[in-house]
Amino acid sequence: MKRKTIALAYDECHLLSELEKTKWALDSAQSNFENVVEPDLIDCYIYELQAIQMRYKFLLEKAKQSNISAKEYRI
Repeated sequence: MKRKTIALAYDECHLLSELEKTKWALDSAQSNFENVVEPDLIDCYIYELQAIQMRYKFLLEKAKQSNISAKEYRI
């Protein structure tokens, strides 16, 4: 029983860590998008933002299913 509790705690910490990394990546991609003027780079950052937003949404849903409080990670 103790191992299962430790594993769940690790999974929760890992999920929250991934949310934090993804939030940082989202902020970084948004900043990059706002500072480019080259059409190819604009397209690149649009695709990057969409991909990161999809990952972020997936992680938030996973946290919700696991009943992990992640209020600070809402978009």
